[in-house]
Amino acid sequence: MPHVAVTALGVDRPGIVAAVTGVLMRHGGNLEDTAMTNLGGHFAMMLVVEVPDSEGAEALEAALVDEVGGLGLTVAVRPIVEAPPDGPRGKPWAVSLYGADQPGIVHRVAQKLADHQANIVDLSTRVVGPGPEHAYVLLLELSLPASADSDRLAQELATLADELGVEIHLRPDDADVL
Repeated sequence: MPHVAVTALGVDRPGIVAAVTGVLMRHGGNLEDTAMTNLGGHFAMMLVVEVPDSEGAEALEAALVDEVGGLGLTVAVRPIVEAPPDGPRGKPWAVSLYGADQPGIVHRVAQKLADHQANIVDLSTRVVGPGPEHAYVLLLELSLPASADSDRLAQELATLADELGVEIHLRPDDADVL
């Protein structure tokens, strides 16, 4: 059965998940991989949905817009053409960062990870605390190739932490739970 990618974004309010998943269910969709979160007062959804052969992306998007448009959501549905690989290769690791917010934190950490061929599989950020005194939290899950030198990466992240004036921790992520 084919798959589609569904995205929806709108001002957060109760009932968004129920409304969107209800439309998908009525059209024969089955949720596979999903990420849904509140981002600055907006609710964002990214869904990979298995759909019947008879259900096209354009028709499903039209149905979503028609049925949940009253919630003020921006919705897009696109076919997923290629079968995804079996998932990230390598060992699971986690990175956490805590410190003063400043432009470029995500880019600098992501670039350091890319330099070591790490594949970021999940990333989330939060601003914590009130006003100009707030802190920044960055959490990443990644897949690090077996050939990567985790000790060297940890040293380079420590150097980056000093440059940014933040705390960065790299640790194996052995949890087998969501």
